[in-house]
Amino acid sequence: MSFHERLLRDTQQARAGLLGAPIIQGCLRGEVSLPSYLAFLQQAWHHVRHTVPLLKACKAALPARHAWLNDPLDEYVEEEQGHDEWILDDIRACGGDVDAVRRSRPGAAVEVMVAYAYDTIARGNPLGFFGMVHVLEGTSVSLALLAADNIQKPLALPDAAFSYLRSHGTLDREHTAHFAVLMDAIADPQDQDDIVHAARMFYRLYGDVFRELPMPVMQPAGALA
Repeated sequence: MSFHERLLRDTQQARAGLLGAPIIQGCLRGEVSLPSYLAFLQQAWHHVRHTVPLLKACKAALPARHAWLNDPLDEYVEEEQGHDEWILDDIRACGGDVDAVRRSRPGAAVEVMVAYAYDTIARGNPLGFFGMVHVLEGTSVSLALLAADNIQKPLALPDAAFSYLRSHGTLDREHTAHFAVLMDAIADPQDQDDIVHAARMFYRLYGDVFRELPMPVMQPAGALA
């Protein structure tokens, strides 16, 4: 079994916990609202704006034996630049207040998840950050495109309101294939264990982000909108 296969196997239960978040299950049933989508985008902006700084911090903290990861991390940095601005564009296209989002604080769940990512790099094993990459990109591939369709149709939102979800759903399909190659090149058992542990933690922490979002308020059948 390759390490990437082991990573998928050993985090399966944690992944199921994230996907079981009520708001995710509701979205898959078509239970959506504009306030909930805007709340998701706001929290996404708060953590996505840390992606590039986290990638750079991970690269700076790598031990010499992992210098081979410098180029892949540089590629990730180049590809992730500006994605936080995509989210602000989506908020604007939904009629949201971009300036208010910029002034806002992250929710507790995002704040803890981001702090854990920085702490993993600075105080633990910097390779643990790949656990976060695994969780965020894997979740994007499985959910982003489907969620975008399920949200857009009932809310009649323009395509311009889904650049983040749709671009990530497409881009991360390519990223996950590249990610698997990188993970299979990591042979040290301790590094592998640290990545698996971090991935389990990030599944829980990212799940908390969704569990903290406001649930859509559904209109009873036959009620006036």
